[in-house]
Amino acid sequence: MVEVVTARPQADAELSTGAREQQGRPWWAAVAAVACGVLLLAYRAVQYGDWLVDDAGITFAYARSVADGLGPVLQPGAQPVEGFSDPTWLLVLVLGDWCGLFDRGTLFGIPDFVLYPKAVALLCCAGILVTCYAAARRVSRRPALLTFVIGVVLAAIPSFVIWCFSGLENSLFALVASVLAVRLFLAVLDGRLWTPAVAVTVGVLAAFAALTRPDGLIYLAAYPLVSAILVRRATWFAALRHVLYSGVAFAIPFGAYVLWRYTEFGRLVANTAVAKHQAMPTLHDLSRLGELVHYTGALAVIVAVAVVGFALATPSRWRDGAVALLVPLALAIIAYCVLQPDWMAQFRFAIPVWPLSALVVVISAAEVLARLRIRGRALVALALVAALIPSGVALADADRSYRSDSDVPLCWIAIRFGRYVNGYADILGLQQGTLLAPDMGGSSLTSRLRLIDMAGLTDSRIADINAGETNISLEDYVFEDRKPTFVHTHGVWLHNGLTTDPRMDRDYYWIQQSQNPASPDEDWVRKDVVRDDAQLRELRRYSGEVLSHLLRDYQSAGGDCGTVLRPGQTVPR
Repeated sequence: MVEVVTARPQADAELSTGAREQQGRPWWAAVAAVACGVLLLAYRAVQYGDWLVDDAGITFAYARSVADGLGPVLQPGAQPVEGFSDPTWLLVLVLGDWCGLFDRGTLFGIPDFVLYPKAVALLCCAGILVTCYAAARRVSRRPALLTFVIGVVLAAIPSFVIWCFSGLENSLFALVASVLAVRLFLAVLDGRLWTPAVAVTVGVLAAFAALTRPDGLIYLAAYPLVSAILVRRATWFAALRHVLYSGVAFAIPFGAYVLWRYTEFGRLVANTAVAKHQAMPTLHDLSRLGELVHYTGALAVIVAVAVVGFALATPSRWRDGAVALLVPLALAIIAYCVLQPDWMAQFRFAIPVWPLSALVVVISAAEVLARLRIRGRALVALALVAALIPSGVALADADRSYRSDSDVPLCWIAIRFGRYVNGYADILGLQQGTLLAPDMGGSSLTSRLRLIDMAGLTDSRIADINAGETNISLEDYVFEDRKPTFVHTHGVWLHNGLTTDPRMDRDYYWIQQSQNPASPDEDWVRKDVVRDDAQLRELRRYSGEVLSHLLRDYQSAGGDCGTVLRPGQTVPR
């Protein structure tokens, strides 16, 4: 039963014997456990090289504009559109720019646009392990060992490593979800769940999560749900009062941002959410849980659930606290299930699931092992190893597969749609122009043309078209309103109707049309900017000379695109 406690000495008196023993243990064990886990995660991250996903470049571009005093715009002079969905991560990047650590050149010989976000991600991973240690030390005599095991588990999950070090906000999101869960866990163990300090802290953490990723809004439900599960007749009024405190603590920062968003962009939700046209959740969405089970291995999941269930079956000093960990974990899983399926591989939207589930399962396994005799411990250990071996093999295969074919790299887009298309503009002698393309990250960092986002993430008009909130079609908007100087389309974007519209042949010359069925793409130029046939032939000659080996050169360079990314850069001919 959870009690309302206001005096710290009483809470201290309720510490378990095991927890009191931890107070006398050397600090170096905790430092060593966290450091080893961090080093292991760093080693795994290094295996992916300098890779950053192109979507990260969108936030990079906004961070550059904000840091330069240009406001929240993708490019200087562009219309303000909330094409980012991670305001807290944007702030981290802006601070890095102001401190000379990001978007300036190199750090220790490494491009800072690569090193800085990855270094911050590593710090966030360290924070996750510190948070796990804080939870483990309250219920185990070997918290350092449990923390190290959690670090090993996280390093073994490609999804966690890939997306934490992708340049996106995932590491920060996983950290805040972990801190929120452990804050609730410790509050329950201390009998301080319904106190103003805990209620306000959890509300602020939920707001931070919601401003780090849109689906972080779901963590607003964590405190009310934990309170509802643990409330008793004698404590319902205190629980209700503190749930209201938590809601107000959430509403102040989050509401302030929504008010600024509406004032600045004229929307109540981020433009990215409109462009993706997130549908209302249904019960059928929960079937996507099977994707996570398949990824981690059904046998491993069954054994993990059995261990957690056995640990909770017997009354113990931590069972109420376990509720505070399981609720955020359940919310993280639900958020993954109800979000629109992501085109990127390796479960980008499931990142908080991994540290939360690792913490719950490892602590539960420690609880179970502590209750058993030597023979029982051996059997449980064998079951865990037997379950983890096939999962480990499958995860290793996923790791190798992703390293050989990672999702759209920022550097490649910076070269292909930024520097390469700048070469088109040079041939035509254009100082101004527009480019319609679907990938805005790297291109926004290197293109000197005004970008039009075919996906709608950074273009509010196309976002409305994608969401069905306007009567105009994409084809009419492109050909009659925007009339881009250059058009690039590839892959699934070839099916949006633009290239088959008769106005494409009427208004545009093709520059290159790939015949490779595995990676079809096309470049077009508006006819009224081409002076004569000789200039058109020069464009096509440039494409034939450069594009034929551009990808090969990029791959042979290890995915490198130089130390700085600046508008106007071109590909050497």
